[in-house]
Amino acid sequence: MVFIQKYYYVYILASSKNGTLYIGFTSNLPQRIFEHKHHLTPGFTSRYNVDKLVYFERFEDVKQAIRHEKRLKEWNRNWKKDLIEKFNPEWRDLYEDLNNVL
Repeated sequence: MVFIQKYYYVYILASSKNGTLYIGFTSNLPQRIFEHKHHLTPGFTSRYNVDKLVYFERFEDVKQAIRHEKRLKEWNRNWKKDLIEKFNPEWRDLYEDLNNVL
């Protein structure tokens, strides 16, 4: 029997450095970011062109990931910016690097 570990991701997208932010949750980060980048889902990120992956965390427990997503959404903007800048000081779009880090 082969056990395949499933992971869950909490991520932050930005329209630009210090721009509009969006926090989301998914079990397939590359696919979900692709959907945001190509505006495949109507809504906030498509309307405001929020499509640069600037932060993400990986979780093994789905409940923990959902809890963390909700907690981040309650943070004030400066706390979110500080979190991004600790992880990604240049606010680079991390999407292209996903295959190397996941």
